[in-house]
Amino acid sequence: MSYEKVVQADEKVVGTKQTLKALEDKQVKEIIVAEDADPKVLQRIVSLAEKHGVSCTKVDSMKKLGKACGIDVSAATVAIKK
Repeated sequence: MSYEKVVQADEKVVGTKQTLKALEDKQVKEIIVAEDADPKVLQRIVSLAEKHGVSCTKVDSMKKLGKACGIDVSAATVAIKK
């Protein structure tokens, strides 16, 4: 499951702004996005990931994604770095 990938990842970036920056810097091997996040927020990230050939995995909950990252707030996106 994708939440386990997030927990096990050595290097990850949490949040929309940080994910976009890491994508632009070509430091990302996979993106995890929460389906319950605002589609407007995710649209730019998903399209940039596709442009750079980065796989994009969807999970069902922002809250669970945040918890998998070890933070006490929800997370719309997580980037697993190369």
